[in-house]
Amino acid sequence: MKQIYFALTLLISSFTFAQIPAGYYDSATGSGYTLKSQLETIIDDVNDSNGLPFHDTSVTYGDLWSLYETSDVRTDGKVWEMYSDCDFTFVTDQDNGTGGGDECDKFNREHSFPRSWFGDDGGHPIFADPFHVIPSDKKVNGIRGNLAYGEVASSNYTSLNGSKRGTSSITGPTGNVFEPADEFKGDIARGYFYLAVRYQDDIGSWEANDSDGDSMLDGSDNKVFEQWALDMLFSWHMNDPVSQKELDRQEAVFAHQDNRNPFIDNPQYVQDIWENELSVIEFNQPINITLYPNPVTFNTFHITTTTDLDIKIYNVLGKLVLEHKVTHNDDDVDISNLNNGIYLVKIKSKNQSITKKLIRQ
Repeated sequence: MKQIYFALTLLISSFTFAQIPAGYYDSATGSGYTLKSQLETIIDDVNDSNGLPFHDTSVTYGDLWSLYETSDVRTDGKVWEMYSDCDFTFVTDQDNGTGGGDECDKFNREHSFPRSWFGDDGGHPIFADPFHVIPSDKKVNGIRGNLAYGEVASSNYTSLNGSKRGTSSITGPTGNVFEPADEFKGDIARGYFYLAVRYQDDIGSWEANDSDGDSMLDGSDNKVFEQWALDMLFSWHMNDPVSQKELDRQEAVFAHQDNRNPFIDNPQYVQDIWENELSVIEFNQPINITLYPNPVTFNTFHITTTTDLDIKIYNVLGKLVLEHKVTHNDDDVDISNLNNGIYLVKIKSKNQSITKKLIRQ
């Protein structure tokens, strides 16, 4: 029986829009797996002789270090990695084969779809594809190893940004799983949906390469994921909408290798392709919330609500700076410890979430 899943639209006026080339998605007219194949044709490495860009696979694994300086740079110039909470400096702190025994010592290149899952084939385009090869803390990368992504019931390791390794709270995975921090779950999910499209001609044959990969992959080239994994990735995609970080990264990667992640440009493609397979259905039903005053000139703002809410506030670097619970009897949020600036307030109620911009003056 399908559960109802409530989706919300994130609208932040400061966001810039994706710079999609004219006509890039014109041939994506189908639905279901027909649409999936159409998108593969658009983003693969075959020249379709239509004047549109296609995946340039001449770029190398070594080229990623310099790419990260534009694709994964925070506003303070430091490395924007998703597994820990560090202030890495480009070049100086990149992995040179030593160190990394502690968090925030070195950063390296993390295959979010582990190398063993695709046979560690260094000649395959997936090996150096930055849509899934991301900068990460070396220590936490090692902690994750080749584990499947999942949701942790009991943690045996928690990183500085709240990423966790431990037993699975979802029936399906074998052994331990790795759960990224909430604010990056959508990034990871959209990366996996990209891989399911870009490499659909190969991914169906990779299931048996690794036991952890086997727990997520179903051995097909259309559905690609086991049911638990597909539902989880979809929920991550919906609960953590496309951010400005992802939009900026999309343009940097596009400049690097001439293809795009369709699910960043058009998040609806996920449901258009896998709707008949999902155990959840999306409906647009926004949470009835008012946040005031905004901008905030004192130490408190208020959120009007008829239900209990979990509040997480992030600074512009993506760092979690405040957590709070709001009820209809207590709607005050104390931000006296926050400096003046712009923040993102993620508001969650059961299976609904929305993100709003907050300005503190």
